[in-house]
Amino acid sequence: MLIEDWMAKNVLTVDENTSLMRATRIMKENNIRRLPVVSHGKLMGIVTDRDVKDASPSKTASLDIHELYYLLSEMKVKDVMTVSPLTLKGKDSLEMAALIMLEDKISGVPVVDDNGHLVGLLSETDVLRGFIRNTGIKDGTHLYVFDLPDSPGSVTKVVEVLRRFDSRVISVLTSFEDAPEGIKRVSIRISVDDPAKGEALKQELSGNFTVVYHGIDNLKDRPRRKAAA
Repeated sequence: MLIEDWMAKNVLTVDENTSLMRATRIMKENNIRRLPVVSHGKLMGIVTDRDVKDASPSKTASLDIHELYYLLSEMKVKDVMTVSPLTLKGKDSLEMAALIMLEDKISGVPVVDDNGHLVGLLSETDVLRGFIRNTGIKDGTHLYVFDLPDSPGSVTKVVEVLRRFDSRVISVLTSFEDAPEGIKRVSIRISVDDPAKGEALKQELSGNFTVVYHGIDNLKDRPRRKAAA
């Protein structure tokens, strides 16, 4: 998965002399948490809602509302922005972006070209969309989780059985951290059109491999956050 396929390409930006008040208004009106700062298309920095909050006077400060607005209107984005932020390229993988965002505890990364010009913005939401789409969970797929020997060809043997039962492999994910030594945990999502073949496949797989789990995600009744009253 490539960043360029999932990043936001029509990105709102500001220049370094934009007032903090205007930057705050842009983020609030568009429900966004970060604004790249550009000059002639080149990325100069980034300002986030956290930067704005940290720069704003404390609620305990002895300022009336007019003084507060004046202060925010006088402060510029360049006074609070992160200069030369961490960036990625469109051809970088979404997996690497996820790793970087997790390790550096950041929720969004500007995407630039070879000349440092802004071409997009990748958020944690974009990363999640990419992984959800590529796993195939929304396609009504069967999920099989196997514990297989950590040896060449072990996954191929499973796939050969899946093909014999006319199932389509949607995604394959492998992990070693949650499996015993010498074993790899493999999650395979498949699509089976014929319920009878699906049941026969289940029996075949259970009889020849260590199946840790098999099921279909119940998305219809999945937990959802209640809308605010």
